[in-house]
Amino acid sequence: MLVPYVRRNLSAFDPFRELDELERAFFGDPVEKKGAQFSTDIRDNGSEFLLEADLPGVKKEDIKLDLSDNILTITAERHSEFEEKDKKGNYVRCERSYGSYQRSFDTTGIDVDKIDAEFKDGVLKLTMPKLVEQKPEPKRLTIR
Repeated sequence: MLVPYVRRNLSAFDPFRELDELERAFFGDPVEKKGAQFSTDIRDNGSEFLLEADLPGVKKEDIKLDLSDNILTITAERHSEFEEKDKKGNYVRCERSYGSYQRSFDTTGIDVDKIDAEFKDGVLKLTMPKLVEQKPEPKRLTIR
């Protein structure tokens, strides 16, 4: 990418700003990568919730589902392949992210013993049945 030369006033020259602009131009804006999470959709199907999480490039064995204190935590890790395959540094640009991603969800009102998880084509699907409200049966009390 060619950038036109702009003559700058030397008295306003800030080398740190120049380096920051160079880094953004080459690597992209770091704000985009900060707090990276995976996308999820949650649908209410009446008697259950369906959570779908996009986890492209993640292997099934690198996904962990943990339940603790009514909190479901999904952790996924994507490993870097380019470090092992290309030690010579032949990449001009590498945008595919790798690392650990984590999201947590409140499971209050969910029958956690009946949650079903499936992972296919980079999408994690969790079927989470709602707790069935137990209504007390009406009964007649006797008077003594």
